[in-house]
Amino acid sequence: MQQSKIIRHKLIDRILHWFFAATILILLITGLLPVYGFNASLIVIHWVTGLTLTILLLLHICRSVFWKKLGEIWFSRKDLNLNQGRLGKYSLAQKLMHQGVAVLTLAAVVTGLMMMVRLDTPLWERDPYWLNAETWGVVFFIHGLAALSFVSIIMLHIYFSLRPESRMYLRSIFKGWITREEYERKHDEQLWSPDRSSERAKDTDKSLNNVASE
Repeated sequence: MQQSKIIRHKLIDRILHWFFAATILILLITGLLPVYGFNASLIVIHWVTGLTLTILLLLHICRSVFWKKLGEIWFSRKDLNLNQGRLGKYSLAQKLMHQGVAVLTLAAVVTGLMMMVRLDTPLWERDPYWLNAETWGVVFFIHGLAALSFVSIIMLHIYFSLRPESRMYLRSIFKGWITREEYERKHDEQLWSPDRSSERAKDTDKSLNNVASE
């Protein structure tokens, strides 16, 4: 017998997540390989992917502000109440991970866009003297620090997503859903009440069961 399902991540959010993951990995590879002596010119791939990440970030911000509930992912003092039992949609660790990734992404995108002034592109000619040498040093330092921090964040993210207690969340970022039993065991309805798409998933399960029993 199939269990009813709760929609945790809509398709558009899963697509954005995996596009974010792909662009960040490409940026890390194309940005760090030359440091270790890789001679191929990867700069064009790097800045094109950086612009793609910028567009994805703007789309994600617009969707978060106008179509989603920021309170579900935003860290607040109530998250420090360790005795609250079941969770809202996201745990304290998930919220802190999100905030960390948000800060690093903004730092990398802003400094990366500034550094593009130093490149010749189809849209403009390079201007290495836009900022003085000392300021450029700060920009490069922030950009590099964000990149190296992303390596640690990705390792932590993969590690915690593979832990047995997190398998339901790993499945949800691929398929979009958790089971009703997982929801009731882990989450508080007062803190996270799934939208009507979950009821549609539940109705679909009932229809499938009826067809199978006929």
